Amino acid sequence: MVKVKIVYASITGNDEDIAYVLTEKFEQLGADVEMSEVSQTDASDFEDSDVCVIASYTYDQGIVPEEALDFYDDMQDLDLDGKVYGTCGSGDTFYEDYCRAIDEFASIFEQVGATKGSEPVRVELEPEQDDIDHLDKFAEELMKKAKEMDM
Repeated sequence: MVKVKIVYASITGNDEDIAYVLTEKFEQLGADVEMSEVSQTDASDFEDSDVCVIASYTYDQGIVPEEALDFYDDMQDLDLDGKVYGTCGSGDTFYEDYCRAIDEFASIFEQVGATKGSEPVRVELEPEQDDIDHLDKFAEELMKKAKEMDM
C-alpha cells in the first residue's frame, strides 16, 4: 500500500481544506494517508512515506510561512531519493508572489532527491469545485508516479 504524508501550513483554513480534499482522494485511491499541520510535524516523517505532499500558503513578499521555516530548513537534511513529491497551496493573485512558497518547497524536494509526481496546484483563495477537480487529478498523478516507481 502506498503511504502518503500530507503536511500543511494554513492561516485562514484554506490550505487545511486543501489537505482534507487530498486526504479524501488519496484514501479513495487506496493509499494509507497521514495528514498533519507543519508546526506539529518532523520533516523526517517524509522519509517513512512514499508520496510527500506540502500544502502551503505564501507569506509576506513570497516567503515560506513563519511556522513552516524550521520544517523547511530541516527538509534540507533529508534523503528523499525514491520518494514522489507534490506541492500545492492557496494564494491571492492580487499579490505579485502568488503561491511562491510551493515553488520554494518544490526546490527543496528536488535538492534532496525526490521525484516530481505532478505539476503544482495553485488555488485562488479557498478551494472551489474546479480547484477540487484539479486536486483530485493531482492526487491521481502522484499515485500513478508512485506505482510506476514500484512503491
